[in-house]
Amino acid sequence: MQESDRIMAERVHAVITAGAPVLAPKLWYGMPAYALEGKVVCFFQSAEKFRARYATLGFSDQAKLDKGTMWAAGFALTEVTAEVEARIGALVKQAVS
Repeated sequence: MQESDRIMAERVHAVITAGAPVLAPKLWYGMPAYALEGKVVCFFQSAEKFRARYATLGFSDQAKLDKGTMWAAGFALTEVTAEVEARIGALVKQAVS
């Protein structure tokens, strides 16, 4: 993983493991993912690996983010700031609630 994506992935990892210790870290398609009872709830995708212009934090259908008839299941990441960390923490807590 290129350095900028690796730094973001490390910060995302720290937020997820602190905010939702019930999630088990694992590799999923070679990228960091976090599972509950063996099922992936959320994952990080490197921009470089997927030839995208930004990294992504995604949530599977196992995440309890349902709100109405439409909700976000993926978020573009260009930088992980304190504000972004707080938002990730809140999303992950909701995803496993």
